[in-house]
Amino acid sequence: MSRIESITVTPIAFRDPPLLNAYGVHEAWALRTIIEVYTENGVYGLGESYGDEQTISQLQAVAPALVGMDIFNLNAIRHRIAEVVEQPDPQSGLEIAPGTLGATTVPRIFSAFEVACLDLIGKLTGRPVCDLLGGKVRDSVDYSAYLFYKFERHRFTDDTWVDKWGEALTPEQIVAQAKMMIDEYGFGSIKLKAGVFEPEAEIEALRALKQAFPNHPLRIDPNGGWSVETTKRLLPLFEGGLLQYLEDPSPGKEAMGQVSAATDIPLATNMCVIGTFDLKRAIELDAVQVILSDHHYWGGLRATQDLAAVCKIYDIGLSMHSNSHLGISLMAMTHAAAAIDNLTYACDTHYPWQEEEVIKGGKIKFENGSVRVPDAPGLGVELDREALAVLAENYRTCGIRARDDVKEMQKYQPEWSGKIPRF
Repeated sequence: MSRIESITVTPIAFRDPPLLNAYGVHEAWALRTIIEVYTENGVYGLGESYGDEQTISQLQAVAPALVGMDIFNLNAIRHRIAEVVEQPDPQSGLEIAPGTLGATTVPRIFSAFEVACLDLIGKLTGRPVCDLLGGKVRDSVDYSAYLFYKFERHRFTDDTWVDKWGEALTPEQIVAQAKMMIDEYGFGSIKLKAGVFEPEAEIEALRALKQAFPNHPLRIDPNGGWSVETTKRLLPLFEGGLLQYLEDPSPGKEAMGQVSAATDIPLATNMCVIGTFDLKRAIELDAVQVILSDHHYWGGLRATQDLAAVCKIYDIGLSMHSNSHLGISLMAMTHAAAAIDNLTYACDTHYPWQEEEVIKGGKIKFENGSVRVPDAPGLGVELDREALAVLAENYRTCGIRARDDVKEMQKYQPEWSGKIPRF
């Protein structure tokens, strides 16, 4: 009863606030894909992945080729995917979403099916996914408050929805956002998405956060928005233990290596190390001291464990990257993080920014900034089919087929280029 009988691939769209970053601003709708893998006895496993047209077409092309395969033989499934999926130029893709680069095509597509198969295996064996990864080393997984500069509302959409968070363009508004998020979710650390305004203004916001939350570790992520020269000029402003780590200040391994040589502040990345092909050069340059993994493009939960083993060998810290996502991805992240002993930094998550869900029971609850690892078989979540139908209809009607923060920002500022680094 472990053969794949059928696979359903459902593109969805859900509302996303106008969050600002170095490339531009989030569009009114975020895109994802829900994957259901069924066995002969009707049991299903769930996966969640990107929702751009390229990823959807690849998922749909692969799905028929996996019918009849054994869900336990994940190596064979990956091999089949590599045979079927069209291999684009390794350097092609959106720079704002490193997981959709051509170089990560097979890992990205495999991950969606691996998570669904692990969910299925867990249900068939009566064990949670973390047990399939070797067993949990922690009962709950810490997540970080993920702050964004943002507009009050989207201006170029017919949808009347407005998020609850309000405008955040000043240090005072960023502190207010942090207080609101920490009050609701209990997060014990804070990350600020930067690269939006002049660096000194963003560091002023960091200092305001430090004053308001003196015991919360702080991180800042300019998304490669600062040049090496700018970053070196700013380094003295971070002295005194202001930062837990500095994430992707400058674009690329070579630039990060130059910054790393000039500071003792740990540098983190989810941009210049996005697969095993990046590790050798990054280690040679000592370019990063913390890697933010992401099972969606690293190649799944077991591949994340492989990365953790490399990080342990080279004394590199480990955390998790996030994109706009729903509860299936949150639970996959939680199970993986629960089974990795050296994943010691609180993980990123966009989850507080999303109001809609596709799982039964609605949104997953946070307890003191963490998600408890469920004991239920598989991922521990089930599909809400009415909610799925609503979000699938959103996809059909929203008019967005690939994320484009640059194009959206040009509606507000026609001269906007999205060029990196900006400063």
